[in-house]
Amino acid sequence: MTASTTINRGESPNGDQSGSSVLHQKVLGSRRFSNYWWATVVSLGATGFLLAGISSYLKINLLLVSDPTQLVFVPQGLVMGLYGTAGLLLALYLWLTILWDVGGGYNEFDREKGTIKIFRWGYPGKNRRIELDSRTEDVQSVRVDIKEGLNPRRALYLRVKGRRDIPLTRVGQPLSIQDLEVQGAELARFLDVPLEGL
Repeated sequence: MTASTTINRGESPNGDQSGSSVLHQKVLGSRRFSNYWWATVVSLGATGFLLAGISSYLKINLLLVSDPTQLVFVPQGLVMGLYGTAGLLLALYLWLTILWDVGGGYNEFDREKGTIKIFRWGYPGKNRRIELDSRTEDVQSVRVDIKEGLNPRRALYLRVKGRRDIPLTRVGQPLSIQDLEVQGAELARFLDVPLEGL
């Protein structure tokens, strides 16, 4: 769920959680290693396909690893060029998603002020900044959602009166069950609400 969790300590000299007033959780968005990896792989592969298509048309070798000048432009070079173009468009989408940090943000819980702020970055446009504000007294529970199988889902939700459950974890790579339980228990203890779903 988080790249880091920060608890601002209160006046408690021993640093225990009883004196803390603010829990700040940074949520990792699209700027994770797997997205960088796939964006790089797709960029390199698509560039190779596009250069192979151009090489077969111009009869000039633009690649270091092979000689695509022997390919017949129609249909082989043309198809490779189309694959390269489609791959570069996909790579552009991946790089822009990383640049915009879609899904990144933070969860902030302030017991002193009695406020909860959930913030996420979205795609550019009028809904680029996604902010949800609530009161801590409206929180009913912290819910753990675990679904195993082909498409596993492991997420934390905040159950708030008069609202749908608010997701607190990142989208994509599911957390380990142990991390999910620890973070859910920490949040439920901090907000003094029950933990459901375990």
